[in-house]
Amino acid sequence: MADGEAQTQRLQVANARPEDSGRGLAHVPRGLLAALGIGEGDVIEIIGKSSTPARAVAPYPEDEGLEIIRIDGLQRANAGVGSGDFVEVRAVESKPATRVVFAPAQQNLRLQGSTQALKRTFFGRPLHQGDVVATAGQQRVDNMPPGVQQFLRAPAYALQEIRLAVIATTPRGVVHVDENTEIELRAEYEEPRETRRADVTYDDLGGMGPTIDQLREMVELPLRYPELFQRLGVDPPKGLLLYGPPGTGKTRLARAVANESDAQFFLINGPEIMGSAYGESEGRLRQVFEEANANAPAIIFIDEIDSIAPKRGQVSGEAEKRLVAQLLTLMDGLEARANIVIIAATNRPEAIDEALRRPGRFDREIVVGVPDERGRREILAIHTRGMPLGDRVDLNELARTTYGFVGADLAALAREAAIEAVRRIMPRLNLSEGTIPPEVLDTLAVTREDFLEALKRVQPSAMREVMVEAPRVRWDDVGGLDKAQERLREGVELPLKDPDAFRRLGIRPAKGFLLYGPPGTGKTLLAKAVAREAEANFIATKSSDMLSKWYGESEQQIARLFQRARQVAPCVIFIDELDSLVPARGGGLGEPQVTERVVNTILAEMDGLEELQSVVVIGATNRPNLIDPALLRPGRFDELVYVGVPGEEGRRRILAIQTQKMPLAGDVDLDAVAARTDRFTGADLEDVVRRAGLTALRRSLGAREVYMSDFEEALTESRASVTAEMEREYEQMASRLKQDAAAIQPLGFITPGQLTPRGPKGSD
Repeated sequence: MADGEAQTQRLQVANARPEDSGRGLAHVPRGLLAALGIGEGDVIEIIGKSSTPARAVAPYPEDEGLEIIRIDGLQRANAGVGSGDFVEVRAVESKPATRVVFAPAQQNLRLQGSTQALKRTFFGRPLHQGDVVATAGQQRVDNMPPGVQQFLRAPAYALQEIRLAVIATTPRGVVHVDENTEIELRAEYEEPRETRRADVTYDDLGGMGPTIDQLREMVELPLRYPELFQRLGVDPPKGLLLYGPPGTGKTRLARAVANESDAQFFLINGPEIMGSAYGESEGRLRQVFEEANANAPAIIFIDEIDSIAPKRGQVSGEAEKRLVAQLLTLMDGLEARANIVIIAATNRPEAIDEALRRPGRFDREIVVGVPDERGRREILAIHTRGMPLGDRVDLNELARTTYGFVGADLAALAREAAIEAVRRIMPRLNLSEGTIPPEVLDTLAVTREDFLEALKRVQPSAMREVMVEAPRVRWDDVGGLDKAQERLREGVELPLKDPDAFRRLGIRPAKGFLLYGPPGTGKTLLAKAVAREAEANFIATKSSDMLSKWYGESEQQIARLFQRARQVAPCVIFIDELDSLVPARGGGLGEPQVTERVVNTILAEMDGLEELQSVVVIGATNRPNLIDPALLRPGRFDELVYVGVPGEEGRRRILAIQTQKMPLAGDVDLDAVAARTDRFTGADLEDVVRRAGLTALRRSLGAREVYMSDFEEALTESRASVTAEMEREYEQMASRLKQDAAAIQPLGFITPGQLTPRGPKGSD
């Protein structure tokens, strides 16, 4: 080992995968293992501004042949380096520790835990005085050699990842915990000797790979290598604006950047700097900038910047205008202040004064959006790092079903699942004892059922204002609509589930679907089923929600609806009774000024969907002839889907679906019922089944079965809501819409018995 210790290798630092965070592992090139004469699982020392130990393991498959070392954020903080820096690596001998002292590495945290649990957690882990380590949970790690698997222990704190500082070790140097080590846990946080923070690192951020890359080039490069910009003869970036829906991690991202760039962090919470005295607010703002200048390199983070820098033309108070002017002056005065970057965060970028949103102040605006499936998988892995998971917990499945969830929602989901697990063991606890037996803690695990229960209580925060209950209708619950179902599957479900297929062929998916047909044929049911099967968010709205008596409010409601759908994509917007919201312009129907402005807004929004991904609009109506023809062209409602009266086979399937939970007697012949219900819609057949059940109850309140005679009587009380004349008119309308949507002639209003042709415009 003496030869190995004398030899060092120089490697570039890169981020480890989130699932490896907190485990004390370093992924290094195979050539380095051979050069140092060590094997997987042996201890190495990583030397930057300071040093930290780790166990060397093989590189990730994608890193084969690259001269990099992948370590997590805690290890980078312990070594005093950031991603992209170079470190020296050498082999060291790890001595068995006789005593190790831990303390919480976070303020406002008191610990009273089992030292035996800590010994199990850190058994075999190389430690060094001054390091910050994490009680990471046991996860299923593929392709890990047996020599390393023994060091992946269960967490000391069953449902939480705790970060601890190594206060002292005996002997000094690199040590590891074995069965003879004495563990001491101090209850309270102790101020570290070094100022390097490790509370939030890039490892604590999931689904933000491209965003982090943009931030690093805008923040880390100017703070750590200002000479690059001096050599190029340009000013470094002054600031950047993070915006996106609430809960996506904007504040957490700014903290991680400050920690990883080793810069002083100054936080300005918008409302906190507002003072009652004249000029007090501006004074507080100047003070923060002066402190940052004195402690450069520094990052000034302004949270909720829209509260202190609103548009000056839209506020009446002089204090707000002076504060915006002061902020503009301070940011423009940054030429003389080197190594200071301003990061601001908001979820209302349109409310910020436009003078701030120009190069030289906020040089770049970065969207921190709702994570996709891969991002949700990373976030779930981060929030379950300290959690003992059951064997059947599949994070990939959870990531697929949590569409629309932001990081805060996924954190709440993990917390609710943990509470479910705690609720399950409550009967085994004796609360009078005050402590939990170790054997109970050891058996505690969060199961798949816990997550499924938590999903019932946690919904996407971005959908809380508009979300109805998530559809539970599946294709199996829809009968007799095979053609319409097939067109919706290929037009909605396929693009949302497999968008790459459309990109590969160079075609765009349909933006909108218009379901039209007689009342009661299942148009709304189809929309719910397609949203459920496509695993998309479902926003249902009706004209009464959109129309307002205030001038311009209706258009704003529609703009907000489409904006929310973009944020929570993949999303299906369902507008029922579309004809009442977008009647033909110039026809004198409804209040012309309101409805025509609404039509114009929807036309503009649907044309704006061109560059959007995974947003589909579905409209339903039984009067397609009243809808403005401009909506019925390709590019808006691409597909006009006729939902007609089911045939005999379709009626048989609908009856089977409606009678699934009904105890039928042996003499009930659903084929005969289907044959006798010509032109009955799905709603009519549901009414027949309901009346048959009522007839059985009328015969006897204790009835256990429904007989064929009950269906016979129900058929005498029911009728088809669609007449032969209506069916013919709808079929003519369907063929006419297919030929030329723009040439639709008004066909009149539907009456219970027939479709009455209308006279010329202006007639009664």
